[in-house]
Amino acid sequence: MASGPNKGPGGSSRKGRATGRATGRAVKTPPPSDRYTPPIPRDKKVSPVWFGPAILALLIIGGLLIIVNYLAHVLPGSPSNWYLLGGIAMIAAGFVAATRWR
Repeated sequence: MASGPNKGPGGSSRKGRATGRATGRAVKTPPPSDRYTPPIPRDKKVSPVWFGPAILALLIIGGLLIIVNYLAHVLPGSPSNWYLLGGIAMIAAGFVAATRWR
């Protein structure tokens, strides 16, 4: 009985190394993921150092402007809706700036 190239004595299959050319270890690739992975940004955007304190200043000064509006002798003139509008606008600008902070 003639044995084939992959057969050992008695017709059993050979175990161990293949008789072919050695090409090194096979590199295993990880299985593809179902989750989306965003690309790595080339440059990371960073806000200036003064941006954080400016946000806090807008929020605090806007809140104080609303509170001080009701103290009759601190602001010029009597309590006015314009001071309230200015305070709300400063608070809104602080929130908008906070959404742009990186």
